[in-house]
Amino acid sequence: MRILTVLFWFVSFFPIVVFGQEVLGNKVFEENIQTVQLYRSGGNMSAQMNAPVIALGSGGLILEFDDLAYEPDRYSATLIHCDADWTPSGLKAADYLSRFNEFNITEYDYSINTRVPYVHFTFPVPQVTKSGNYILKVYRGRNEDEVIITRRFMVYQDQAKVGVQLLPPTMSEDRMSGQQIDVLVNYGARELKNPLENVQVVVRQNQRWDNAKVGGKPSFIRHDKSQLEYRFFAGENIFEAGNEFRFIDLRYVRTTGRNIVSVDMKDDVVYASTAINEPRSTTSYLEYLDLNGQYVVENQERGNPKLESEYVLVTFRADMGEVAGEPFIFGALTNWGQSAQAIMTKNASSGDYRTSLLLKQGWYDYQIAVKKEGKWNTAFMEGSHFQTENEYDVLVYYRDFGSRYDELIGYTAINANKRRF
Repeated sequence: MRILTVLFWFVSFFPIVVFGQEVLGNKVFEENIQTVQLYRSGGNMSAQMNAPVIALGSGGLILEFDDLAYEPDRYSATLIHCDADWTPSGLKAADYLSRFNEFNITEYDYSINTRVPYVHFTFPVPQVTKSGNYILKVYRGRNEDEVIITRRFMVYQDQAKVGVQLLPPTMSEDRMSGQQIDVLVNYGARELKNPLENVQVVVRQNQRWDNAKVGGKPSFIRHDKSQLEYRFFAGENIFEAGNEFRFIDLRYVRTTGRNIVSVDMKDDVVYASTAINEPRSTTSYLEYLDLNGQYVVENQERGNPKLESEYVLVTFRADMGEVAGEPFIFGALTNWGQSAQAIMTKNASSGDYRTSLLLKQGWYDYQIAVKKEGKWNTAFMEGSHFQTENEYDVLVYYRDFGSRYDELIGYTAINANKRRF
């Protein structure tokens, strides 16, 4: 006999969790540290855009970053295991590492004939023995208090199969601007005790954490099939679809790439300026390939993009009129608005909004978001269309009885259009 537990009338899907002060996130603490990337090793150039998520025992991750300096500094790294809410878990380092938890970052190379000198560091992230969330912390010398980088990554065990459906929203008011994500978790390969309380699902859009839908209880539990269903009818699982990302092509400095109107090569630095960004909130949807807010380091003029690419001081400009809030350059290039240079200010003479970012040569996606009362609004400048191609990934966490940490037992990512160069 089929056993069906129906819960949807009294639970809400993915309530936003307000985390405490111990939450660890992606951050760069010094301005001389630039172009921090953490991605799966062994891939091609497009691997730079992939989320830092790997299966347990299936390979590794690579951390790369530049130190704008003439000579290398001494850096070390350590790994911190975290629970689903990104607070440190109850595990000790010996529980998830087979080595002492301090690693010297010794692999580096000097930039070659660049106006801004830099040292490029590469660090293969050590493999771990437990699934879950991790923070990679990089610090100067052996002083863990002198942190320069923190980066999130996730390691999962393939114990729960995750199915995802991208659907038109059930709520009529969101039909033209939203995307609904329904999730099915099949846990037949792993016995889960009280999955109603001990399973947590996280859904992200374009690798963002600021608008991730976190937590919540399943709308249906099918015990006979070992399935959890997250299908809802009041808009709890709807994301704002947004718009395709704007982009600039910085792969060239001896000429102007797409959406770059000027390049000025001085002896000490390269300057560039973007075309004026106009509002798209009232324009029709236009389909084109983008990187879903990510970027890649690439150079079409020299041989080694990691070492021979110039740093370019790029001025972004936008014509927005009066803004109720603070406008930011939004995307992975500014850690989704978190970098100090992301905020745009109004130019008194021209009336447009501007900011300048120091960017290594490559291809960069971005949008313009307005921040008001701690919330991001991209629709003001970009609009929102249900047709927009976005990337979604789903992480399934489980806390066993008596356990000291949250396991990551399932992961999947969907993208209707695998767009790459």
